[in-house]
Amino acid sequence: MGPRRRVSLPRPSRRGGRLLLAVPFALIAAVTVVDVLVPPDVHLGPFLIAAPAVTASFAGPRMTAFVGAVAVIAQSVVSIARTSFTDLNHTYQIVALVLISVIVTFFAHLRERDEGRVTRLRSIAHAAQSVVLRPLPERAGPLRIASVYLAAEEEAQMGGDLYAAARTGSGTRLLIGDARGKGLDAISEASLVLGAFRVTARRERELPDLVRHLEAGVGSVEEDGSPAQAAPDADPAVDDTDEAFVTALVLDVPDDEPVVRLVNCGHPPPLLLRDGRVIPLEVSHPSPPLGLADVFSSDVEVEEFPYDVGDVLLLYTDGVVEARDHTRAFYPLAERLTAWTGEDPPALLGMLRSDLRAYVGGHLGDDAALVAVQRLAPNP
Repeated sequence: MGPRRRVSLPRPSRRGGRLLLAVPFALIAAVTVVDVLVPPDVHLGPFLIAAPAVTASFAGPRMTAFVGAVAVIAQSVVSIARTSFTDLNHTYQIVALVLISVIVTFFAHLRERDEGRVTRLRSIAHAAQSVVLRPLPERAGPLRIASVYLAAEEEAQMGGDLYAAARTGSGTRLLIGDARGKGLDAISEASLVLGAFRVTARRERELPDLVRHLEAGVGSVEEDGSPAQAAPDADPAVDDTDEAFVTALVLDVPDDEPVVRLVNCGHPPPLLLRDGRVIPLEVSHPSPPLGLADVFSSDVEVEEFPYDVGDVLLLYTDGVVEARDHTRAFYPLAERLTAWTGEDPPALLGMLRSDLRAYVGGHLGDDAALVAVQRLAPNP
């Protein structure tokens, strides 16, 4: 087993926390001074309740209780300065302030507990993603590979998009796909496909056989872990809204031939970057998405395209090309690529990630995955 990677999560800035803490104390000081100076028939003491209430929105129960105690002391000072500590009006204000402080302190405790749970869930999600969606190798034979995963929800960092790579005796096999839907069901289907690919990619000599193994893995288990079975009265020709399927591209890049062979199972076509041109690798006979072979019977056909030294192959999921800006226009991926003049796959994906985030205003509507593969000159 390799070394364990520690999951680091973003923490709030200490400077920002101090600035927030200054707000309730400034409020207490301002209300206290003004309440002492205003005429006797004007009472600003109830405004002190806002101090612990505001603190409970961002601080823990201890700090909230402390601010509430300071507010109570401030109200007591006001009552002594204006009349007396036993004045009935100020007594009621102090009692109300104590009760409100106790209540908001309890809510601060609940919020802190829930935030702790969310933090643990995020940590589990990060750890699960590192196991299910393993990082791709930077080099695989004569190929240089880079990948990036963009989650629609920044807190989740996990979805149904998938990619994987495996070395064979004669080349490299690549997989990119997108499981239907979102949430745990999509993650489950993605993990099944990835597991089937990692087991069979190295031992299956022909791409059609590999695709059939991946097809058999989609929707093969129920929620309780038992094999999935179709309903006895189900009509395979009727669309089922609960049908599980995965769009996928399965590619085979031989080490000693300047070609790429691929099977497209209902997935967006890869883009080939060559000499400033962007060439979509459209297949003439696409296969149905994984999991729908019984509904749409079709032979698995492998198609071959030129892929020479210096060429960059860009694989992506539909979360990229279906991203929209504020005018609801789709992201023009091919147009953006024509402006790219470099040859470095990590730099290419870095540019696309920044450009895509800026295009959608920082929030993606769907998960997106990008994989860039460059063919290098073979080693002598």
